[in-house]
Amino acid sequence: MSGGARRVAVVGAGMAAARFASRLLGLAPPGGVEVTLYGDEPCGPYNRALLTGALRGRPAPGELGLPTGGATVSTGTEVVAVDVAARTLRTACGVTAPYDVLVLATGAGPVLPELAGPLPRAGVHRLRTLADRGRLAADVRTARTVVVVGGGVLGVGAAQALAGRGTTVHLAHRSPRLLARHLDAGAAATVRRALEAAGVVVHAAPVVRLLGDERVTGAELADGSLLDAGAAVLACGVRPRTGLARAAGLKVADGVVVDDALAASAPGVYAIGDCAEHRGAVHGRAEAAWAQADALAARLSGAEPEAVCGDMLPYLRLSAGELEVAAFGDSAGEGTGAVVLADARDGTYRKLVLRGDVVVGAVLVGDVGMVGEVGDVVARGDGVEGDAVRLLLSGG
Repeated sequence: MSGGARRVAVVGAGMAAARFASRLLGLAPPGGVEVTLYGDEPCGPYNRALLTGALRGRPAPGELGLPTGGATVSTGTEVVAVDVAARTLRTACGVTAPYDVLVLATGAGPVLPELAGPLPRAGVHRLRTLADRGRLAADVRTARTVVVVGGGVLGVGAAQALAGRGTTVHLAHRSPRLLARHLDAGAAATVRRALEAAGVVVHAAPVVRLLGDERVTGAELADGSLLDAGAAVLACGVRPRTGLARAAGLKVADGVVVDDALAASAPGVYAIGDCAEHRGAVHGRAEAAWAQADALAARLSGAEPEAVCGDMLPYLRLSAGELEVAAFGDSAGEGTGAVVLADARDGTYRKLVLRGDVVVGAVLVGDVGMVGEVGDVVARGDGVEGDAVRLLLSGG
């Protein structure tokens, strides 16, 4: 420590960690803080949200890096224990490091589907890290057909990106609707048509077994269908990584429980991003992680000592080649008032979900040029004063 600078240790070196470090070091007085990011991966922070696009080579993997504002980034360094009373952390290499402030940005790990039998020893992929992307990209060069297990954000994005490489893709999802957490039946059908136009074969039945011993040879679906495939992508969502926090005695529910100051249940410990649970919600989206990082940086820097993190609007943004989707708030909107503009010819679907004349949710598929204006209307809870169609047409 030099000149009395506060030592801020960030466990994790992902998108939330990079944003927090960059903002904190930009706001704090020179020499006021020393920030160290501890990351498991062998590379520095990068934009994980663009991994599916990187499967198609746009952007290239080397273009995904994120700035950290001059923070020290300790790559390939797993933190295995935290002593919140002594304010120290310990790495897998046995190094113990002191801190004044600890920020948990441990992110989330992939959820594995419940499949019958053992998994084949090769050809089964997750898509959570840059290394995962590299292995999958290498495998699909020889695997003529890929089955994607799961029709959420990651599964839809991966299917579209792989199809864009010229690969034959089967997407199997347990729900009749793709992106079921965010989209109503009309929007989901529009997304499905866009995938099918790109060459993706969509199955409204889950995978129950992957076939093959040494490597994947296919998949069995719940409806009895058998698919030939040379590789599989498991894209069944993520779960907050909370093991370190739990072992340290911090309060954990689905995620690491934090208050409006993003403080965890021990002095000097905070959590942000995919691992944090704020007001009973784990948001799991980049936009929420960045908002939390900004609020915590403002507070710890002293620039805004009372900065807090309020309610966050549920939000989805997916951009995968020609397929673009945005959803805000109560976007599925079943059983509430709604105004819909859809055009099957150009693959667009626009919907406002209303409670009275107040906009409480929105969905845009295909043409998302008005995403900022519509998102602001939902966030403010504006009334449409009887002219919802004008908003959908103009975005303002």
